[in-house]
Amino acid sequence: MIGVLLLLLLLPLLLYIAAPQIRKMLSSGVCTSTVQLPGKVAVVTGANTGIGKETAKELAQRGARVYIACRDVQKGELVAREIQTMTGNQQVLVRKLDLADTKSIRAFAEGFLAEEKHLHILINNAGVMMCPYSKTADGFEMHIGVNHLGHFLLTHLLLEKLKESAPSRVVNVSSLAHHLGRIHFHNLQGEKFYSAGLAYCHSKLANILFTQELARRLKGSGVSAYSVHPGTVNSELVRHSSFMKWMWWLFSFFIKTPQQGAQTSLYCALTEGLEILSGNHFSDCHVAWVSAQARNETVARRLWDVSCDLLGIPMD
Repeated sequence: MIGVLLLLLLLPLLLYIAAPQIRKMLSSGVCTSTVQLPGKVAVVTGANTGIGKETAKELAQRGARVYIACRDVQKGELVAREIQTMTGNQQVLVRKLDLADTKSIRAFAEGFLAEEKHLHILINNAGVMMCPYSKTADGFEMHIGVNHLGHFLLTHLLLEKLKESAPSRVVNVSSLAHHLGRIHFHNLQGEKFYSAGLAYCHSKLANILFTQELARRLKGSGVSAYSVHPGTVNSELVRHSSFMKWMWWLFSFFIKTPQQGAQTSLYCALTEGLEILSGNHFSDCHVAWVSAQARNETVARRLWDVSCDLLGIPMD
């Protein structure tokens, strides 16, 4: 009994001592690509904070013209100036994009297409997690609306530009949480039953299914697509859940920094010769295993068609 109590008392100290090694083990993936990006154009959604900010910073460091596409333009401008100062690259631009409003998505795409002749990298990074039940401006449940449908529409609107700029890449930020996800077509908007945690998982599964179907449709176009699990990262994603914020604080020694969390997105955006793996899911800069649900081509194709129908996109 005394031994057990002693172990419980010593456990926090042992975890503290071991934390650097454990964190290193959990964040082993590092993008080692030396590719430079002068003349290249990139769009990163949600780049005013967290993983997106670190992703945008690295792309700017390599010479790309980077668009920070975010809802909070004021915060985005502060981040853009910070990145410009750190990298010396003045081609870091901020444009308003609210993924919870299709009018905002269409306005962003229209403005971008009028402004730019090329698009080489699209990183669909923004997301929401564990929101109380709510709907987007178009009546979609918030998780599926922002995390999946918003990025689905954005990618659709920019797809011709990506094709014209080939070779180009689309990176969709998903999550290990997709393993708990299911696509309930009869309850896609969560109106029959709703769980904030599971709604997030469902939307992350949708990200992977979208990526696979997008890659299938883009075969031979010069545009490749990848989904990524960034790891458990210290970011604002948990802002809607007091429990998750507490868990993140409790295990903060083992959670990746945003810079570490950005590595797999950067790996998929930059690594040469990765086109052959288009449609795959990555974690820690390696191809990762996905759930049986995430490998279901029938569900992926149906989700594509349902998404087109919800967004008013012609089905081909």
